[in-house]
Amino acid sequence: MSASAYDGAISRVVRDVTNTTTNADAVTAVPAAGPGRRTALRFGYGTNGFADHRFEDVVTVLEGLGYNGVALTLDHQHLDPFDADLARQVDRVRDRLTTAGLAVVIETGARYLLDPWHKHSPTLVSPQDRGRRLELLRRAVRVGADLGAEAVSFWSGAVPAGVPSELAWDLLVDGCATVVEAAQEAGVQLGFEPEPGMMIEDLDGYERLRDLLGAPTAFGLTLDIGHCRCLEPAPVPDCVRRSADWVVNVQIEDMRRGVHEHLEFGLGEIDFPPALDSLIEIGYRGLVSVELPRHSHAAPDVARRSLAFLHYAGAPARSMSGRASASSSSSSSSPAGVPGEPSVNDVASALAAALPASGHAWLVAAVDTVRASPTEIRRLFPAARRHCGRGQPGKQGLHAQPYPMNGPLRPALADWTSDDAARALLLTALPMADEALAAEAARLYEQGDAAERRAVLLALPLLDVGSAALAIVRDALRTNDTRLIGAAVGPYAARYLDDASWRQAVLKCVFVGVPVAVVADLAGRVDEELARMLVAFAHERVAAGRDVPADIWSVVDRFPDLRLPELAAQSGPHRGSGYP
Repeated sequence: MSASAYDGAISRVVRDVTNTTTNADAVTAVPAAGPGRRTALRFGYGTNGFADHRFEDVVTVLEGLGYNGVALTLDHQHLDPFDADLARQVDRVRDRLTTAGLAVVIETGARYLLDPWHKHSPTLVSPQDRGRRLELLRRAVRVGADLGAEAVSFWSGAVPAGVPSELAWDLLVDGCATVVEAAQEAGVQLGFEPEPGMMIEDLDGYERLRDLLGAPTAFGLTLDIGHCRCLEPAPVPDCVRRSADWVVNVQIEDMRRGVHEHLEFGLGEIDFPPALDSLIEIGYRGLVSVELPRHSHAAPDVARRSLAFLHYAGAPARSMSGRASASSSSSSSSPAGVPGEPSVNDVASALAAALPASGHAWLVAAVDTVRASPTEIRRLFPAARRHCGRGQPGKQGLHAQPYPMNGPLRPALADWTSDDAARALLLTALPMADEALAAEAARLYEQGDAAERRAVLLALPLLDVGSAALAIVRDALRTNDTRLIGAAVGPYAARYLDDASWRQAVLKCVFVGVPVAVVADLAGRVDEELARMLVAFAHERVAAGRDVPADIWSVVDRFPDLRLPELAAQSGPHRGSGYP
């Protein structure tokens, strides 16, 4: 797709969202982050995650998906820096990138390019054969200059066994100085990457190395967001802010504390909305490139999901990370964190897997429209089902969808549908908070059908409204619609409803047949008074010759002294069920 054709595709999507009738099915790309998008971030994807594709095909896929750039790892399959005809190969790569309108950064972390037997060897801290690493980096600088790369990224390598620390530092500083000199002569920006398990693995190490080199401008930082979570003591957004003066290249993926494994978004521990916000906050303008080097077997699908996730994770107008606890709640029992409470990460990863390309295009454009014109949500909110569907991809199995909407990887979104998640994302995009946001949510609830009302209830834990939206919950609890009642007793009610109202909500579930298992934080908030109320309810049912709902015993059995003799036979096989 040419640049003009792609711009036309985006314009059609935005026009269709602005008009009543939409034909988003004609669009296959997720609109890229451009000057009009709040995120102002430019996303790329690493070629080391496309090991089974020709370079031209990698560009075709990334261009078609709507990426802004490529993180090109110099390796044998895409661009071999030791190719006998390197100049012609560089011209070929440059022409393809120029045609696609994609920016490029150069990565130098190929595993076996220099040694077929030893991964990442030799390195800058190898006493023998380090000349091969230096030659690779000099060639990378020349390739970067010829391609107009925004940065050339490299790392220290691990210290070989038996090499003293003092010698390792001498080798590293000397090698980096050589690379810096080459970069300065070529007018190329370097990005040094701290890498877990290597000599320089954190920001402290980078700063020390930078100081030893004399802090040259050409010696910038490649910041890997996943690595920050893996081993930096500070939260990811703080790492970004600390790096503001040096960062020239960003890599991104999900990761867990203490485990250097690059994961798809939503499968690790990173809270991405504040991480992306912090990049915007420091004014970062380089590429943010997805690095998933072990996902080549499903590269196009993984790249599609990744870009969708990044757009969705950047949707909230205000980050909910660090949201104040429920101290304003009238209930002393309201927890600061409710088990099973959904996050924007959950919603983003679920939508990334659930929606077709046309649904992604519509939703990204709709989010931008809501940010720019908040009242437009009143028209777009009802349209979400038409464009995003009501699928529950978890029912297809974990192998079919790595991000099941209602599967074990997403317990917080149990029973959510695609349009529920899309509507929740639209609500988070509203540039307002507190009473103003609660009022807009209430308006959508009041004017919506049952599905739209349910979506508002499900989205409440994601919104920066404090207890201001309790009126919506109380209205739902006054109905006899089991869909609304089930949604109303979710994490928001567990966080903010006072004790008396929460007990009445549980009793309402029992009356109308909503399983008490759907009540958020039931095990954490249950008390003796609720058990007494349920025993009284059971006594009335028995006296009237009616069955007693079996699941109430999961509450009552926590207080065995309350059990009336005539109710003992009612527990049956369900005694104690519902609690782990």
